[in-house]
Amino acid sequence: MTALADATRGRLLLALERRELTVSELCATLHLPQSTVSRHLKVLGEEGWVVSRADGASNFYRMASPLPTPVKRLWQAVRDQIAELPEAAQDAERLRAVLARRPTRSQEFFTSAAGQWDRVRSELFGGRTELLPLLGLIDPSWTVGDLGCGTGQLTVSLAPLVNRVIAVDESPAMLKAARARVEGLDQVDLRRGELEALPIEDGALDVAIIALVLHYVEEPGVALREAARVLRPEGRLLLVDMMPHERSEYRQTMGHLWQGFSREQVTGWIQDAGLVPGLYHGLAPEATSKGPMLFIVSARKGAGS
Repeated sequence: MTALADATRGRLLLALERRELTVSELCATLHLPQSTVSRHLKVLGEEGWVVSRADGASNFYRMASPLPTPVKRLWQAVRDQIAELPEAAQDAERLRAVLARRPTRSQEFFTSAAGQWDRVRSELFGGRTELLPLLGLIDPSWTVGDLGCGTGQLTVSLAPLVNRVIAVDESPAMLKAARARVEGLDQVDLRRGELEALPIEDGALDVAIIALVLHYVEEPGVALREAARVLRPEGRLLLVDMMPHERSEYRQTMGHLWQGFSREQVTGWIQDAGLVPGLYHGLAPEATSKGPMLFIVSARKGAGS
């Protein structure tokens, strides 16, 4: 019971319940440093909850099996509570990404030419080449709003593919950097303004994108109502931001006002804005990412709105 009293150890057992994982894979799954994971594994090993085996230079850990009946009942009772934690849901998403990378590592080991293709492709074309075909789904007649455009990274990617991009940001410094980046792109219209009071006329946008900026907004619900206002009927909202996390230091180091958003929060704000919620999906993290997990949400404005 002492071993299970710590939520982190419960999350570790949840990850190890049906599979073997290395320490590095557990670090990636729980988003914790190796020292923390190793310390908790030591406690779980001493109490008989986990066992390990050596495989070359790696140690694989799994939950001890079979557990004595009374211990198994105790775990089942605790497991239900652990599984309801927001962190557990995010662990599951990260674990899927961790397991998906295993075949790639095997290919690199056993088949030198084919196994190195992912690395070569990444070096030549960037790390997310699988997303490039999706750009073909963008309608060239659209007017797209990059709301909270920052330095214009997304704006400059969208501009050659659409009729017009209206890029809005509150920071003069960010807009200066964006202006230098989009120089020569006549279809880009940079405007200074707040997300809670967009300098865009009603119904001007086919698509509104708010990417990694809502956590800076004091009143996200107001910002989403403004996004709904500037969408045409049947227009789409795409929102990307962080899932709930415990990185409170972001408030001091980067000025974040919100420590991520839950699905319920975002859905409520979208509905209050008069939009129809659509897809909500957690984004699988890249191997090198160090920040909280992200989600993407889509919503639609009704035909009669």
